[in-house]
Amino acid sequence: MKRSFCILLSFIFLCLLTACGNSADERSFEAMDTVMSLKVWGDDSVCETLEDRACALDGILSSTDPDSDIFRLNKSGSAALCDDALNLVSRSLALSAQLKGAFDPTIYPAVLEWGFIDGNYHVPDNESLAGLVSLIDSSAVQVDGNTVTLKTGAKLDLGAAAKGYLADQCRTILSESNASGAVLNLGGTILLYGEKPDGTPFKVGVADPDNPAGYFGYLSCFEGVAATSGGYERYFEQNGTRYIHILDPTAAKPVDNGTLSVTVYSNDGTLADILSTALFVMGADKAATYYQAHDGFEFILLTDDHTLYITEGIYDDFTLADGYALDINKLSK
Repeated sequence: MKRSFCILLSFIFLCLLTACGNSADERSFEAMDTVMSLKVWGDDSVCETLEDRACALDGILSSTDPDSDIFRLNKSGSAALCDDALNLVSRSLALSAQLKGAFDPTIYPAVLEWGFIDGNYHVPDNESLAGLVSLIDSSAVQVDGNTVTLKTGAKLDLGAAAKGYLADQCRTILSESNASGAVLNLGGTILLYGEKPDGTPFKVGVADPDNPAGYFGYLSCFEGVAATSGGYERYFEQNGTRYIHILDPTAAKPVDNGTLSVTVYSNDGTLADILSTALFVMGADKAATYYQAHDGFEFILLTDDHTLYITEGIYDDFTLADGYALDINKLSK
């Protein structure tokens, strides 16, 4: 509830930043275990279609809903998937191969063991961790037509990609509507579509990990998707140690590399969502190296020593909020 409230506050503030005299259709609802909020200019009917699409995808991609495609696949080890589930599984596998251990859709057994699915948090012992690592292996997922088969006890979790995929789907819906512009907060993944009625850029607040209802800076941009991953979203503490919900697939345990948050900006929502997690797992140095070798995205990465890394494509579009003193580094290709 606390996380949902913070997300709702974040979107309310984003709406204030983007507001102007022209009226817009707005609504909020729950899907994919979060609060989603929509603001659309130019079409009073499309919000209902967008909400229906979000809820439909939630019912398809959830790893905990017994009626979902992914739940059925995890339970039986093999299942024929609908187009949406198949498309996202295939894309996740392709990016997993490219990201070489920083992202793996077969992370589900570890997420479950640590308690981030059912809330029964605990720290696995070393023997358990070794067993979990052996189960995290995207090569154990085989795709044959529309049938996906899991081997060696692998189970899928598409939580790091689902909201980004939804953003891509929402963009298509908006493009086929009369909407002139939209801001969709899909639970930390924000789709910016078209333009504001006054033609000025959208402004996206980047949450302060120490105060998620506040912002350490703002990104001015037009169309695109901004996806953020942070350890402040979900975590538990045991014996004075904080364990965050973002897990390193190579170790089957929460990331602890000094990264506090990563925001990825891209025209590809699925890519932005997955990379926000993967770059968090990599840490600043490896994220910079990956950026230099790949195109199609920009990012903002904050570390626990108050250092901010911003890639060159959005460096001039970022403004530090009043009262924040961060060491800002520009990353170039």
